[in-house]
Amino acid sequence: MTASTTTTGRSQPVRLAGLGSYLPERVVTNDDLAQVLDTSDEWIRTRTGIRERHVLASDQATSDLALAAARQALDDAGTTVDQLTAIVVATTTPDHTVPGTAPLVAAALGTEVTAFDVNAACSGFLYGLRVGSSLLATGDDAVLVIGAETLSRIVNPADRSVAVLFGDGAGAAVLVPDERASLGPFDLGADGRDPSMLWAEAGGSRTPVDAEVLTGGSHFITMRGGDVYRNAVARMVASSQAVLDEAGVKVEDVDVFVGHQANLRILEAVGQRLGIPADNTHVTVDRHGNTSAASVPLALTDARDAGRLTPGDTVLLSAFGAGLTWGSCLLTWQPSGPARPAGTDGSGAAA
Repeated sequence: MTASTTTTGRSQPVRLAGLGSYLPERVVTNDDLAQVLDTSDEWIRTRTGIRERHVLASDQATSDLALAAARQALDDAGTTVDQLTAIVVATTTPDHTVPGTAPLVAAALGTEVTAFDVNAACSGFLYGLRVGSSLLATGDDAVLVIGAETLSRIVNPADRSVAVLFGDGAGAAVLVPDERASLGPFDLGADGRDPSMLWAEAGGSRTPVDAEVLTGGSHFITMRGGDVYRNAVARMVASSQAVLDEAGVKVEDVDVFVGHQANLRILEAVGQRLGIPADNTHVTVDRHGNTSAASVPLALTDARDAGRLTPGDTVLLSAFGAGLTWGSCLLTWQPSGPARPAGTDGSGAAA
């Protein structure tokens, strides 16, 4: 395993001005799954930490979830759609193969700004934050970054090893320039030498869907759980340590750790290897399951709503996903609301 080499050492004066989330109304518990699969609540909880997950309605798609989270984030930021200059949607479950999902979200919001998708699987939101902060550094005013997934649509409901893991949802953040804030450094990486570790083999240009694919089910997600666990822990630890080292931040200075919510055992192992106290790790996997690119923004919003984040807190974000992909970054938490000019305390008074 090679070391990550993509750390960018300069943090940006960028603030997450608003956060939003959306979880479908339907909740599927472990007991519900035990009615149709050879499994039990105890089996799922002890291996994954998951108790329940949300599943979208039959008339919903990824863009619907993304739109609901986006509107909430805009309201939280006090930002109007007219102030947006770009929309980035991180997803591996788009509404359509063509077009991307971001233009659909933009149209539903009533704007024609730059809008495009990023597919880095479960690391997608971290990739989206990196892209969004770069857009702001080159002149954009406000960038909406969304992580949205409907993984229940690409999971074989009869496959116990996978069906119990995934849920649907969306999380969003409005990024604005703010000289009093900090986002970064970032560490992003990818290793595509063995994509079969976690993939949906068919459905793309390599293996288009045909009758044989539908019969064999190769368009559904499959994974080698042990390999994924080992790689996720190793990559998230190395990536997190890379950004801490680059920023000159000690692990004991991390106030809140928000990792990709794939499996409680992964979160615990990463925290233990980094030396982050369990109480400093925010956990939502028990309630959401693995929501892929939506995982980190959902957990971050949940941490904010639970009162876990206070102004000035150092927050570590880290994720790992199919590809393989991984990413980490630091952010200095600041309150939600419109962009603030330098030299004010956020209320308009001189600091």
